[in-house]
Amino acid sequence: MQLNTLKRRHPNYKSRPVGRGGKRGKTSGRGTKGQKARAGHKIRPEWRDIIKKIPKRRGESASGSLKSIRGPFVSLNVGIFEQVFESGDKVNPKSLLKKNIMYRVRGKKPEVKILGGGELTKKLTVTDCLVSAEAKAKIIKAGGTVLENVTSKAS
Repeated sequence: MQLNTLKRRHPNYKSRPVGRGGKRGKTSGRGTKGQKARAGHKIRPEWRDIIKKIPKRRGESASGSLKSIRGPFVSLNVGIFEQVFESGDKVNPKSLLKKNIMYRVRGKKPEVKILGGGELTKKLTVTDCLVSAEAKAKIIKAGGTVLENVTSKAS
């Protein structure tokens, strides 16, 4: 037996080619190219991008209702009074609630704004309501009166 005739029991394996980051070779198990192959990659979930695209609800509360300095409003046209009220009746938030023309909003009696839509021929007395200029003209033309509300400002 001579040294040049000796054979190993186990062959001498080559070490694997080293990839960036360790023992897994070439791409180190990261696939190839792009953001996912880089160190410290973080991809936002798709739903996050969808949320980012939705506009912010500015001026609204968490429940989705508009925050307002004043309370809730109900706008009514003069034409409704022609159908519901008799001549000489008083129109105010209380009478409107009784006739089921409007309803309480979150337990509160809403402010009423009367607009000039429709025609009016009955003589009515309007109190405690905000009244537009056109509606006021129609009520006065029909022979009614509009008493300005001291507590709320006309707009």
